[in-house]
Amino acid sequence: MTLFDRLLGRALATSEEEGEKIGVWAGIPILGLDGLSSAAYGPEAALAILLPLGTVGLACLVPITGTILALLAILYFSYRQTIAAYPNGGGSYVVAKENLGTTAGLVAAAALMLDYVLNVAVGISAGVGALTSAFPSFQPHTLVLCLATLALITLVNLRGARESGLVFGVPTYLFIASLLLVLGWGLADAVGHGGHPTPLTPPPAVPHAAEAVGLWLLLRAFASGCTAMTGVEAVSNGISAFANPAIQIARRTLTAIVVVLGVLLAGIALLCPAYHVGAMDQEQAGYQSVLSQLVAAVSGRGAVYYVTMGSVLVVLALSANTSFAGFPRLCQMVARDGYLPPVFGQLGRRLVFSAGIVILAGMAGVLLIVFGGITDRLIPLFAVGAFGAFTLSQAGMVRHWQTRPGEKGARLSLAINATGAVATALALAIILVAKFAEGAWVTLLLIPAAVFLFRAIKAHYDAVARDMVCPRVLDWQLQAPLVVVPIDEWSRASQRALRFGMRISPDVVAVHVKLEGDDQVAATLRTIWPREIEQPAQAAGFGKPRLEILDSPYRRLFRPLWACILRLQAEQPPDRRIAVIIPELIPMRWYEYLLHNHRAEQLKAALLFKGDQRIVVINVPWYTHEVGLDHW
Repeated sequence: MTLFDRLLGRALATSEEEGEKIGVWAGIPILGLDGLSSAAYGPEAALAILLPLGTVGLACLVPITGTILALLAILYFSYRQTIAAYPNGGGSYVVAKENLGTTAGLVAAAALMLDYVLNVAVGISAGVGALTSAFPSFQPHTLVLCLATLALITLVNLRGARESGLVFGVPTYLFIASLLLVLGWGLADAVGHGGHPTPLTPPPAVPHAAEAVGLWLLLRAFASGCTAMTGVEAVSNGISAFANPAIQIARRTLTAIVVVLGVLLAGIALLCPAYHVGAMDQEQAGYQSVLSQLVAAVSGRGAVYYVTMGSVLVVLALSANTSFAGFPRLCQMVARDGYLPPVFGQLGRRLVFSAGIVILAGMAGVLLIVFGGITDRLIPLFAVGAFGAFTLSQAGMVRHWQTRPGEKGARLSLAINATGAVATALALAIILVAKFAEGAWVTLLLIPAAVFLFRAIKAHYDAVARDMVCPRVLDWQLQAPLVVVPIDEWSRASQRALRFGMRISPDVVAVHVKLEGDDQVAATLRTIWPREIEQPAQAAGFGKPRLEILDSPYRRLFRPLWACILRLQAEQPPDRRIAVIIPELIPMRWYEYLLHNHRAEQLKAALLFKGDQRIVVINVPWYTHEVGLDHW
């Protein structure tokens, strides 16, 4: 077994794809980690905005969270409709494209892709933030920890859907159980003490109010808190990952994710004011996340605290897995329509879309490096893409039901999706206005740029398809090409290339470019050529191969050779091809590549990128450790 097999697992046959399908229990950690883990940073993002209000800001968290939960419920019922209407994958891209047109679909795809990338960066940075809350000594290593976590998640996802479900399942369910236990404990304690429980570990004091309550501040807090809903789309995008009956399993998975998330958000919103837990600056020494403060206040800093915060840390870091499940599938849909390269639509060795996974990891890594792995720096860019996709998806579903008025339940479904479209559009408007100066303007540039790129890719493929159309019957009037064989010295590799050229054409020219210190090689070629190459070739009934030796006073290889090819081409009829046959030494072991030059590869690339249709490039390999006479 190779190292590659040990890292990624054995290659899976296409016939094994059904065995890689998942159920509800695996679907929650694979497609729900983003939504569930947002309970850790959504309320904190809102509290960070409310910080200038002091303790009054803590009280404002409850109505803000109530509004978010109402919007979450609307999205839940809306996406239940989408799952049923698009059982093959009803993400925003498909729904918007089919009902609102291609441009709307591409905007939805661009917005959702941006959201997926940001989710990876935010989830991992929030997870590392939870670690540095519990162990402050790790704070100087925040970025390194973020990148190491990203590498681990990427590797697990490249191993396949089932394995990622198994790996992420234990921490996900530990997170749910431990956090529900702490919240239940805290609520019972709060009720028992008339809403004023005594914290076992007092949180840092909330700063005194520096501002009065204002609508603008509340809208900004709502916009930041909406980051708690960014994972709702993933289940409708990933229906193809579920075992049969896929619609029922997808709906159950969505229900479980939304219910648990709603309970977590509500519990945190109620307990933060009760225990006087507020947000802190992540870049300051002694930073503690809201959850760290809350769990410590409820349970103290004992075993429950460390188990709960350990599960929070792991789940936050692994929440990026939702993007690793959704982003490649979205890319596959877009590539299927020709707006991304075909490689994004090809299943890898473990029956996952490996190209999408690798690209997602690369872009998220760049974001983490640029923003230093700090969650608060990334939050302003977050949620714009998600809510843009939500709005287009719901508007598309409204149009979907308008064209099917006779279907059972169409009116109710239309009303649900219309409510979802209006609600998400209003939320998007608030998010854009509230976060525009903080960085949301960047997304307004990136999304149109991505749409432009999609259309440029599609235009390229359309142009290539037009150029490749061949309406004529195959032309059998074939003419042997003029063969040019570049050789650096007389060797078995050169002999093989020359013999191959003589088999396809009677007109062969061997070209040697004489570099500095190469006089002896050139002299040897001149000496042996008439006696050992030309005469045996003629005796065997082949054409006489010519030898040309080119001077290169500036030690260049390609330029003199290209000038020679152009001269030979000019001497031929306009319709005659030039076949350049390049002998190439191929090392059989990876480390041998370090011991040889790669002039053959460079020469081939240089010739191909010249773009001359009359020139054909052929490689003739000679493998290291190859023995025996050449039989070509």
